[in-house]
Parts: sequence; C-alpha cells; structure tokens
Amino acid sequence: MWKPTNQPATPGRPAEPERPSTAAPTAAPSLSEPAAPRPVTTTTASDQATIGKSLVIKGEVTGSESLYIDGRVEGSINLSGNRVTVGRNGVVAANINAREIVVLGKVRGNLTASDRVDIRSDGSLTGDVVAARISIEDGAFFKGGIDIRKAGAKPEEVKASTSSTAEPAIAARA
Repeated sequence: MWKPTNQPATPGRPAEPERPSTAAPTAAPSLSEPAAPRPVTTTTASDQATIGKSLVIKGEVTGSESLYIDGRVEGSINLSGNRVTVGRNGVVAANINAREIVVLGKVRGNLTASDRVDIRSDGSLTGDVVAARISIEDGAFFKGGIDIRKAGAKPEEVKASTSSTAEPAIAARA
C-alpha cells in the first residue's frame, strides 16, 4: 500500500505540469525567469526569434532581439546587444556580432562578442573569435584565433598588449 515510489511520483510529476497549465497566460514570463536569471534579458517576455530547420537565409540579419538559428544562414549577423544561438541543426556561413554567442551546430566565419562565446561539445567553429570571455567544451571543434578583449577597453590598446602573449599560448594548444 504505502510505497515510496508511488508517493514521490504522484506529488512531484503532477505538480510540475499543473504550474505551467494553470499559468498558461503567464507561461512566457515564468519560462524566461528560470532560463535567463540575468536581469539583462528581462526587458520583454518573448525577445527571441527563431530560424527553423527548413529555413535558408542569404544576406544580412540585423535586429534588436535574440536569435536562435536551427536552419541555414549565409551572409552576416549583427545583433550587437543580444544573444545568438546556433542550434544543433544550424549551419552558419557568416560573421556574427552579438553580446553573447553560443555554438551548438556549425559556424564558418568570425565571431565578435562583447560578452562571451560558448562552443559546446557538438559545436564546430572555423574562424576567429574576439570576445571578453570564451568557453570551449570537450569534444568541440575549433580552428582559428582568439582575441580576448576586456569589456570597455579600446580594441587597439588590448590588441597591442595581448597579441604577443595570447597567440603563442593558442598556437601551443592548436
């Protein structure tokens, strides 16, 4: 009668689906809080556009919202104050300029991020990276150069001071 498997399964699982179903009108704000705990992205409830698997875009992508790419993009992507995520199915042949860039798929082009670049384990990047922070997970593919720039520093000052010290360390890893 009294089994520990029945007790946790009954209160735990129905309680989780009930919250999203009762909060259906406010589902977008509740999803944005756990997914993005940073106060920077709380300006609007749904500020992320998606390029689906079957979409192919050739040209320049600009805007003022975050972008998730699961399709194919060729050209340039300029979302300077936002996040660009290249999904697992995403194939991008473009230079990307954004606040934060996450690579789960394949990217061929240079990345410029004012905050950070993440190359996840299934991600592939062929191109140079300019960012304040970078993370490359085990299993990820990366071929290119890395230029770490402090936030707020002028590009010429940082490039002159780090070019002689950063490049040999990168060459040793590659």
